[in-house]
Amino acid sequence: MGEFDLIERYFKRPVRAAVLGVGDDCALLQAGPGTQLAISSDMLVEGRHFLSTVDPFKLGHKALAVNLSDLAACGAKPLAFTLALALPRADEAWLEPFSRGLLALADAHGCELIGGDTTQGPLNICVTVFGEVPVLAGRSQALLRSGAKVGDDIYVSGNVGDARLALEVFRGTLNVPGPVFAQARARMEQPTPRVALGQALRGVANAAIDVSDGLLGDLGHILSQSGVGACFETPFATDLIACRSNPAWSGCQSDLCLSDEHWLELVLAGGDDYELVFTASASARAAVLEAARSSQTAVTRVGQIEAAPGLRLIDAAGQLMRRSYPSFDHFA
Repeated sequence: MGEFDLIERYFKRPVRAAVLGVGDDCALLQAGPGTQLAISSDMLVEGRHFLSTVDPFKLGHKALAVNLSDLAACGAKPLAFTLALALPRADEAWLEPFSRGLLALADAHGCELIGGDTTQGPLNICVTVFGEVPVLAGRSQALLRSGAKVGDDIYVSGNVGDARLALEVFRGTLNVPGPVFAQARARMEQPTPRVALGQALRGVANAAIDVSDGLLGDLGHILSQSGVGACFETPFATDLIACRSNPAWSGCQSDLCLSDEHWLELVLAGGDDYELVFTASASARAAVLEAARSSQTAVTRVGQIEAAPGLRLIDAAGQLMRRSYPSFDHFA
């Protein structure tokens, strides 16, 4: 049983008081006239989501960043968050930088820590974040996974694949130049939640999700919940990984050089990037570029939504690729 099968079978229920429940990046509650409340929780477990050697300042940043990324995917403005923290011991040398990293990002987004819980146990960090989305003329402006339409363009924000490259170096499966690893590690340990872009895409994008488990796998959630398919043009993919253009790669030895296929796997199946994948109608291309400009976030058009179910990968020659790129699943 996979992670999403587990949720579907045991925990997904019809909504009653809520506007939107289990199965999207955020739940939605009607907070009052003209506003909906967006809520999301994420847990980080030592040994599963992060290494014991990670800088606690960076871990504090990431603990909130992954939740702000969910708000970004919903187009929500951050308001507040709670923190539940299990600690092996009360270690001031760890707690001071952790809290500093956490609260620095919170202050940068005007997101207030309003409560939580602490207990003794294996290191486990759980953040629940609250944001708001406007309702205009009776219609929610929230971005959902279920809104993709046939003919929509598919976009990816920023860069993806770098976090997976860093993980493979930590695992010992890759050997890369030091400056490349430093660049990739920064992307893995201190991701940038695309909050400004998410808000700029309200009324422009038809569907959105953040990239946490892998680009194609997360795009697949949009396709499934929207009842559509897509073609994805893989020649764009390897341009999405920032590390590939690092000057440190020049003149690299054979054991440092990666094949195009390996680059493609890092991008398409990597995860932990916390960029946005979203769809928008072809007529909205100028509006998408303006959203990217106003939020100072690069976006790349990588494919198109189609009526036929499934995700089709297209190579540089325009041919259908037969290989699949499964994303991360905690229970698969």
